[in-house]
Amino acid sequence: MTEKFLKIKEIVEKELNQEKDSAHDIDHVMRVYNLALNIAESEKDVDLDILQAGVLLHDIGGAKEANDPTGQTDHAVVGAEMAKPILENFGFLEEQIKHIQACILSHRYRTDNLPETIEAKIVHDADKLETVGAIGLARAFAWIGKHKAKIHKTADIEEYMNENLGGKINGRIQDKSKHSVQIQFETKDKFLLDKLYTDTAKKIGQERLNYYKEFLDRLEKEVNGQL
Repeated sequence: MTEKFLKIKEIVEKELNQEKDSAHDIDHVMRVYNLALNIAESEKDVDLDILQAGVLLHDIGGAKEANDPTGQTDHAVVGAEMAKPILENFGFLEEQIKHIQACILSHRYRTDNLPETIEAKIVHDADKLETVGAIGLARAFAWIGKHKAKIHKTADIEEYMNENLGGKINGRIQDKSKHSVQIQFETKDKFLLDKLYTDTAKKIGQERLNYYKEFLDRLEKEVNGQL
């Protein structure tokens, strides 16, 4: 990582430290960063400057979303706005800035902003892979603990969708304490492979998803006293 990107990383870390969230801290950003570079090796004509900036800045609006009691703040939208003066300060051209902002806007799962460029698709895929596998489980339970939700909770998805997701399966969670890892799997994670764009991410995603599902099946048996 060059000096320029190290400094951008420092800015992002300072911003994320305003919200103590182990599931969305600088470690998460760097895992996504390393995974994005891995995916990029299998793709053609990837602009690594755009990719690196997009990954490092993709969650910079996270603290503002987390600290908004109204639930109206979208960290992807806010993050794209916050990124502009930072990128200008580091000499990025206007066209590059717009491209990076598009990467930030389209990385989020629960959005209508879809990634169009290869760089945006890689940022999206690398971030989404953080929701499954061993790291996905670790982050999910860290999130559950933070929001005082249950370790194990199932629900009728149709009813839950109307009650806590605004009537849409990919809707925004309204009361986080009512959520669970099991519900997250049924409303989001099991559809992961259909949401990925790159072949490398799909391959990694399949392996991680298999592990994730095996763990949840095992947990279900232990909760029910079968093991």
